[in-house]
Amino acid sequence: MRPAAMSVFDLNSSSSHRLAQRPIPPRMSSPRRVRRVTTIALMICLLPVTASYLSTVLGPSNSTFTITSFEWLRDNGAAQIAVQMEDLYYSWNAPSTGGRALKRLALGRHPSAQASFHPPNITPLIRPALPHEGVWMPSATWVGQSPVQVAQFRSDPLYPQMVAGVAWIDPRRVRVTLNPGRLEPNVSLPRGPMEVPPGLRPRLLAAFNSGFKLEDDGGGFAVGGRIYAPMRDGQATVVGYTDGRVDVRSWNGGPDIPPGVQWARQNLPLIVENGQPNPHLSDGPAWGVTVGNAIRVWRSGIGVTAQGDLVYAAADNQTVGSLAAVLIRAGAVRAMELDINSYWDTFITYGQPEAGDPVNLLPDMVRSPYRYLTPDDRDFFAVYLR
Repeated sequence: MRPAAMSVFDLNSSSSHRLAQRPIPPRMSSPRRVRRVTTIALMICLLPVTASYLSTVLGPSNSTFTITSFEWLRDNGAAQIAVQMEDLYYSWNAPSTGGRALKRLALGRHPSAQASFHPPNITPLIRPALPHEGVWMPSATWVGQSPVQVAQFRSDPLYPQMVAGVAWIDPRRVRVTLNPGRLEPNVSLPRGPMEVPPGLRPRLLAAFNSGFKLEDDGGGFAVGGRIYAPMRDGQATVVGYTDGRVDVRSWNGGPDIPPGVQWARQNLPLIVENGQPNPHLSDGPAWGVTVGNAIRVWRSGIGVTAQGDLVYAAADNQTVGSLAAVLIRAGAVRAMELDINSYWDTFITYGQPEAGDPVNLLPDMVRSPYRYLTPDDRDFFAVYLR
């Protein structure tokens, strides 16, 4: 026998019965509701932070992911955390005094290359001297009377494995330019190619790093005869003039540059003046917000000799005071610190025209010697044969 068909009333009653049996969700407790609202609010607040971080690490850059992330922390309210991390790292990795003496220098240029004219060789601090220690070597044999020459010497008897690299530049026979990078200086200005322009590479002799980020130093920046960050009196300044001269001096001309200045870059006070170290080198806060004056780290600097020549110096495990001593020993009567940390300190010489045979001043400089032949994040200097 067929079962009787269900009526519309029976269907509605069955559905209502099942709905009536479905359990009602329990009411959310107050603590749980607070946690949920807080989580949603935090996610909303983190959206712009996440967007900022992603735009930084995914944007154009020639820096590593780690360096870019670290720089983002410094630029977005976590500078103190970054400083503490750096201090801990360098404290843990501080060099020990003594140790086995070196047997030879890792020279970047062939020591047989000689120039008939060069500044006085640097008297070694440690005896016996190593072969070619303190001896100036031409960076480019194709030039003849090379206006850029390099040398190495052990800079501290307490650390016999510590080697400083120095470069001598004759500004009367070269043209030095200041070149903006992709991200630095962080001001509005014409960026240009952000690398050594291909059209100028046939006469390229050297390229090297500039100073701190402007926000860390607060100094001035001028290029192309125009000011883009106001100059500050009392700041150490490397200045390029329209007649080709280059000087390193303490600025006292107010916020603007006078006629005749082609470019200018400031970074902290002078560390050497009148051939003597700045007496305030023990004042840690005066030498940057990232690491103190006494932390041993890669440091670089540039100075001018009594004859008007330029001297660049860089080395690992340096304090501000030891960097000043290296520059004085290389002949500087006035000098300033440039950038610090291994990722930023770079001095490259080119042994052949068209930027050929690029070599780092010291073999343990971590950046590629091709660094400035592609767009770079930070401003830098280039040296061309006139």
